[in-house]
Amino acid sequence: MIGSPRIVVLDGHTLNPGDNPWDDLAELGDLTVHDRTPSELIAKRAAGASIVLTNKTRLDAGILQKLPELRFVAVLATGYDVVDTKAAAAAGIAVANVPEYGTDSVAQHVFALLLELCHRVGDHNAAVHAGEWQRASDFSFWHQPPIELAGKTIGLIGFGRIGRRVAELARAFGMQVVAHSRSERADAGVTWLDLADLLAAADVVSLHCPLTAQTHHCIDAAALARMRDSALLINTARGPLVDETALAAALRDAQIAGAGLDVVDGEPMAEDSPLVGAPNCIITPHMAWASLAARRRLMQTTVDNVRAFLVGAPRNLVG
Repeated sequence: MIGSPRIVVLDGHTLNPGDNPWDDLAELGDLTVHDRTPSELIAKRAAGASIVLTNKTRLDAGILQKLPELRFVAVLATGYDVVDTKAAAAAGIAVANVPEYGTDSVAQHVFALLLELCHRVGDHNAAVHAGEWQRASDFSFWHQPPIELAGKTIGLIGFGRIGRRVAELARAFGMQVVAHSRSERADAGVTWLDLADLLAAADVVSLHCPLTAQTHHCIDAAALARMRDSALLINTARGPLVDETALAAALRDAQIAGAGLDVVDGEPMAEDSPLVGAPNCIITPHMAWASLAARRRLMQTTVDNVRAFLVGAPRNLVG
């Protein structure tokens, strides 16, 4: 075991904005927590640490070379592309992630976005509070007719833990499930399709695949052209899976009916993003993962990862 290791958290605010204490981690060493770390301060703040925790703060080869005492990086997420794992391995630095913590929360958010597109609860609530119902001639009104999900087809691109959970929830709504994935899994409730056929068949397309060179902009102008003009696109996975310029154009031209996004290409979102003001586009600020229950699981697994490394039995290693 490393005796009283120096542990540095580079960007801890999103995991613990005040409701998810670091106490268990602090018991494992000399802990310093930074809410956020700009790139020019990474090497300075991590200097002398044997263990570094990061969520979105990048640890590239150049930074890792400046940290000769670093032995373990705990990524506060499932995705670990913020760390140059090849450079870490060459330097003898182990890297671990948290492979599962937010499945239920993210799957639930998929349906929060989808149901908002189907019912526009927020818009209609605002209309009622603005007096539209009070002034209405009839007992009922709507800005657009609600959409019933039963009998519709949801197409899942990617079928890992979250994709499978979304499939379960979709079936509870009475939806048909089709999927496209690098590896097909036995699932009696899923019809496997190639990507082109899925895009053409689905009333709802929901993205659950990792971001790779092959999936970057997998939803581009050509993919959007294959979708139905009544279809809805949901993305809670990674922003760069979608060509945002093409999506904004497809929404403006009513090529598809709407989009619900929790992630964008470049976060925080740029003020000049083509999606700003795009019609029928609901955007939330990368919060699908962030329920307190999910963040507590993330914290506990991270503590377990650090503890396992310290006793010489590292777990959840990546790279």
